[in-house]
Amino acid sequence: MTERPGCPIVGFDHNAPEHSADPVASFRRVREQAPVAWTEAQGGFWVLSDYASVFEAARNHEVFSSARSSHGGEGLNNVIPKAPSRLHIPVELDPPEHRSYRKLINTLTAPAAVAELQPMIDRWTTWFIDEVIEAGACDLASVIGVPAVVTLDWLGMDVSEWRRFTSALHAPLAEMRGSEAYRRAVEEDVPWMQERINETIRERRAAPGDDVVSYFLAQSVDGRPITDEEVYSIVELLISGGVGTTASLVSQTLVHLSQHPEQRQRLLDQPELMERAVEEFLRAFAPTQAMARTALDDVELRGCPIREGDRVLLAWASANRDPAQFDRPDEVVLDRWPNRHTAFGMGVHRCAGAHLARAMARTMIGQVVERMPDYVVDLANARTYPHQGVNAGYVSIPATFTPGRRRGPAAGTGSRP
Repeated sequence: MTERPGCPIVGFDHNAPEHSADPVASFRRVREQAPVAWTEAQGGFWVLSDYASVFEAARNHEVFSSARSSHGGEGLNNVIPKAPSRLHIPVELDPPEHRSYRKLINTLTAPAAVAELQPMIDRWTTWFIDEVIEAGACDLASVIGVPAVVTLDWLGMDVSEWRRFTSALHAPLAEMRGSEAYRRAVEEDVPWMQERINETIRERRAAPGDDVVSYFLAQSVDGRPITDEEVYSIVELLISGGVGTTASLVSQTLVHLSQHPEQRQRLLDQPELMERAVEEFLRAFAPTQAMARTALDDVELRGCPIREGDRVLLAWASANRDPAQFDRPDEVVLDRWPNRHTAFGMGVHRCAGAHLARAMARTMIGQVVERMPDYVVDLANARTYPHQGVNAGYVSIPATFTPGRRRGPAAGTGSRP
């Protein structure tokens, strides 16, 4: 570690293969060296890795902005380096503009609204597990398609296209830049997704239905009708959240529970623990590893001089394992409480879909534990995302288990929720 005037410089790049090989160890190294530090990677940015610094910056949107700017290049402001993307509303807006759109989403994702979605979550989870339960072997990554399908169903879009939506929104962040999977997602799947969303918006403008896209099209923003482009931006953001984050959390959790069968048995014996357990899984396996901000003014943070225009990475996953905030931070403690983790972010940009994500995670993990209580993951052949700088998780989780019975219609009947 060398010194930059006024602050430490660390050799850190969350986009590097060595980080993706072990994100927990990578963040631990930088956190122990300097919780606020500068790295020369990706054109240079600040990395905040302890709980106190992440907490302070996340709650100071006046200085640490989520809005798009030319600093650090063009594209999605919330990642370093920026990714090609249309504007995401409201996460790429700061107050007061942010509030006008956020209140529209909050209506749909409040606890009471999510409770109404529980039957849909139950049906889709049951259907996905039914597809594999009789075989005694499967790739559990197929089961974690539930959040993508629930999100598309909720929006009123074609659920049969969930895999391509997943690729379009997840691959640009989870695949290594320059790979064939990254190229295909950016050049083929993203344009396809954009047209599918636009097509749905045109259809709902002409003939509104009882779905979320129709709901947004009927809304007003600051006294004027919402535009189609604004609805597109919100819908793409909701799909992005549904496709990536909950699947990331559940994939990591299922692998962990295979490695710790005593915890899985405890959840089976005491299902009332699931609510707190999911909070602990969120802390230990934060699906979104880190998000970026842009400094709007000169500010000193922990003695380091952050300048206007500097890019700043808030490492949620690292903050969640800070020993100054959490006792035994690298252990999964199913009944840990209180648990003020940062997995959903903090401040005005705290994840609007947190209640929905929790409901899906509880249901998916609960059904797998109940219906496949002895599943064993083939760890030697399990594959993590090639790039784990933004989202951590698994693309393949081969597992075996004692075959069980379907709960829905028999396989091959064509029935689907």
